[in-house]
Amino acid sequence: MEKFQNKRNRSSQIIRISWIGIIANVLLAGFKAIIGLLANSVAIVMDAVNNLSDALSSVITIIGTKLSQRPADRKHPFGFGRIEYFSAIIIAVIVLSAGITSLIESVNKIFSPTTPIYTTTTLVVIVVAIVVKLILGLFVKRQGQKLKSDALIASGSDALFDSIITLSTLVSAGIMLLWNISLDGILGTLISIVIIKAGIEMLASPINELLGARLSQDLVSQIKKETLAFESVHGVYDIILHNYGPNLIIGSLHINVYDTMTAYEIHGLTRRISEQMFAKHGIIMTVGVYAIATGENRQTELQTIVLQTLAKHKDIVQVHGFYFFETEQRISVDVVPDISVHDETSFAQTLTEELQQIIPDKTITIIIDHNYSE
Repeated sequence: MEKFQNKRNRSSQIIRISWIGIIANVLLAGFKAIIGLLANSVAIVMDAVNNLSDALSSVITIIGTKLSQRPADRKHPFGFGRIEYFSAIIIAVIVLSAGITSLIESVNKIFSPTTPIYTTTTLVVIVVAIVVKLILGLFVKRQGQKLKSDALIASGSDALFDSIITLSTLVSAGIMLLWNISLDGILGTLISIVIIKAGIEMLASPINELLGARLSQDLVSQIKKETLAFESVHGVYDIILHNYGPNLIIGSLHINVYDTMTAYEIHGLTRRISEQMFAKHGIIMTVGVYAIATGENRQTELQTIVLQTLAKHKDIVQVHGFYFFETEQRISVDVVPDISVHDETSFAQTLTEELQQIIPDKTITIIIDHNYSE
C-alpha cells in the first residue's frame, strides 16, 4: 500500500510541475504577444507563438504520466510504466529538431548575414524571456532528477536551451550595439551544435531503459549486502533486474544454503528475502536456491574438487551452482568467465576436459553463465 501511495505521489508531483511549465510558457507568450502588438513587432508576436509550442513538452509529460498510471491488464501484465520513457524520447526529439533547425538558420546567417534591428522593447522582452526560461528550466530539471523522471529532465533541458538561445541573442545584440558587428550566425551555430549533442544524450537515457540497460551498481551491491545479511545465506549469485518503469522492477537471484535445511525452512527464508526486497526497493524478486553439500560424503568430496580446480583459473570470475546427479553420475556447475573470454564453447570444453581427467568416472556439464548486473 505504501509503495502504491509513493507511486501516486510521484505521478502527482510530475503532473503538478508540468502544469507549472505550461502556465509559465503561456504567461510568457501572453507577455510577448501584448508587447509585440503594442510595438507593432511581428517578430515578437511570432516568438510568443513559439512559447506556446514550448508548452508542448509539458503537455507530453502530463499525458505520458497519466498513461503510465494505467493498471496492468492481460496483454500488459507488467503495467504501462515504460510509457514515461516514450514521453522522454518525444521531448528529446523535439529538442533535437529545434537544434537542427537552429543550426540550419544560423549557418545561413553566416553566409548571408542580415543586420538585426534592436529596440529597447526588444531588449526588455529578451531579458524577461531569459530570466523566466532559466528559472523554469532549472526548477523542472532538478525536480525531474529528484523524481527520476526522464520526461521532466528533458522538458527542463528544453527550457534551459531556450534561455541559452535567447541569451546568445542578447549577447549578439550587445555586440551589435557597441561595435556594429553581427555574430548571430556564429553564436547560433555553436549553440545549435551544443543543443544537438544534448538532444542525442537525452535520447540515450530512455532508449537505454527500453533496451534493458544495466541498473545502478549501488542498487545491485545493496541487494547483495542485504541478502547476505540473512543468517542462512552463504552466497548471492545471478542477480537479474528488469526495469518496467520508474516504479516497477522485477528480478531474480540465487542464494547458497546448506543442504541440511528443510524445504519449509528454505521456503521461509526465500519469502523473507522477497518481502524485504519489495518493502525496501519496490522489487518483485524471485529467489532461487543452490545447495552447498555438507557432511562427509561423496557429494561434498566432488564439490570440493570441482570448485578448487576451477578457482585456479584466472579467466573465471565466479563458480556456483554445483550439483551432483547421483543416479546419472553427472556433475553440473555454473561458471562465469572473464570478459576477455570470447570463445565460450571452446572455454567450456577445455574446463570439461580438465575436470574429466581428475574425475574420469563422472560426466561433466559446464554451464557458461553471465553476470548481468555487476
